[in-house]
Amino acid sequence: MIRLLVSLFLACAFVAPAAAQVPNLDPANTLVLELKTGKVLIKLRPDLAPKHVERVKMLAREGFYNGLVFHRVIEGFMAQTGDPTGTGRGGSKHGNVPAEFTPEVYKRGTVGAARTADPDSANSQFFICFGDGCRSLTGKYTVWGEVVQGMENVDQIARGEPPAAPDKIIKAEILGDKK
Repeated sequence: MIRLLVSLFLACAFVAPAAAQVPNLDPANTLVLELKTGKVLIKLRPDLAPKHVERVKMLAREGFYNGLVFHRVIEGFMAQTGDPTGTGRGGSKHGNVPAEFTPEVYKRGTVGAARTADPDSANSQFFICFGDGCRSLTGKYTVWGEVVQGMENVDQIARGEPPAAPDKIIKAEILGDKK
């Protein structure tokens, strides 16, 4: 009996933390980015930014993000991608998406829509926050997602504006679309 209890205790002690690391996600609202260092799972937030989430899903399904570089990566701030030109000036063939600002606080792992000075100029570019350095963007930039797994892979993206040897999104897809 004691062996059984000890075995159960040890199983719970080692299995529970591993299970806690696997998020309970809606596959239809989970973006998977494959980087050279591993996968990044992003919980999409249609409750905060339905138009932006719709755009990201459409672009991922079109294969738009596949092969795009992280063209602006600032230590302690964020990693930006989604520009087919790699310059920070490009976007998709689709029109811009209007701002969907909320009071959702920017923090480590927050994913937001990049834009110009015009609040309604978001298109395809986005950024992933490294930490609290993004907090000042709260209410000024649209939050459309949150990294729930793989932030350690984001942390390894090459820094620079642009990086000398930029990292790329190998593949972006919606988890529920995977076959």
